[in-house]
Amino acid sequence: MGRARLGQTPWQTVGPFFHYALPQPGGADLVELSEAGARIDLTPADHFLLTPPPRFRPPGEIIEIVGRVVDGAGAPTPDALVEIWQPDGEGVFGELFGRCATSDDGGYAFRTVLPGRTSGPGNALQAAHIDVGVLGRGLLRRLVTRIYFEGEPGLDEDPVLGLVPDERRATLVARRTGPGRYRFDIVLQGAGETVFFDC
Repeated sequence: MGRARLGQTPWQTVGPFFHYALPQPGGADLVELSEAGARIDLTPADHFLLTPPPRFRPPGEIIEIVGRVVDGAGAPTPDALVEIWQPDGEGVFGELFGRCATSDDGGYAFRTVLPGRTSGPGNALQAAHIDVGVLGRGLLRRLVTRIYFEGEPGLDEDPVLGLVPDERRATLVARRTGPGRYRFDIVLQGAGETVFFDC
């Protein structure tokens, strides 16, 4: 009787709980070796801070990736969490994982190394890329995408990028804005929506 009267329980959205406990000092800096684990300026001051894991300096060119997470109307998403995982500059996967909560304007920033090329489907050589996860209010599951890098070799023959329609590939390529600096905006839906992968 109660079930018939009340109906099915509605789905619950994820969050908004990400700014509590998940961001940590240095979570967005994968190359700093300080006792704090990284540059505190990359973590908003009002976030709960956990003790960071031990750090090591990975091989590779140090780069910074900045961008914004926006909705379909271009409005900032101030309570998203962006995570990255990647190989080092020699293409070796290890402990390179980072996490950054977005700021009020939807902004995020990572300091890491330019990844080396790795083998992919069918042992084909992939272009340098970083795997990205996005969590946030209103998302029922993690969104997964990739960051490729403008001007890096192998973009034309990357087996995963090759699966993406030509007109949408630009949504996966970070623009070079200066030496060691890249911009990668994440558009959650609508015109210019970032390509997300099923996992």
